Amino acid sequence: MLKIGEIIQTLKGIVETKVELIKLEIQDEFLGVISRLLLLFLMSAICLLVLLFFSLSLAFYLSQFTNSPFMGFLLVGLLYLVILAFLYLTRYSKSIQRNIQDGMKVFIFNARKIKKDSDEQ
Repeated sequence: MLKIGEIIQTLKGIVETKVELIKLEIQDEFLGVISRLLLLFLMSAICLLVLLFFSLSLAFYLSQFTNSPFMGFLLVGLLYLVILAFLYLTRYSKSIQRNIQDGMKVFIFNARKIKKDSDEQ
């Protein structure tokens, strides 16, 4: 016949094991989020450099096209000003915010994987 002490020890062991498994799962998820954020930061930095070099190239091309050393840079600046004005005017747009939030959820929190896993169960 089993003693109450042995049953309690067995239940304690099961609970401790479950807690350790949950800790490991949380660590894995946290590290996954951190690695995706780091990747997003690196991708953003590279995109910023690409945008910088394309902007400079366009500015130099427009400067040669207009035969003015500063007009190309002015036109590129105005282009960015128009883009900024558009973004400023649409900053409260619910559809744009929802699209950005959905994209970030998918990329950072890997929401598609979580959704697929819950659909399979």
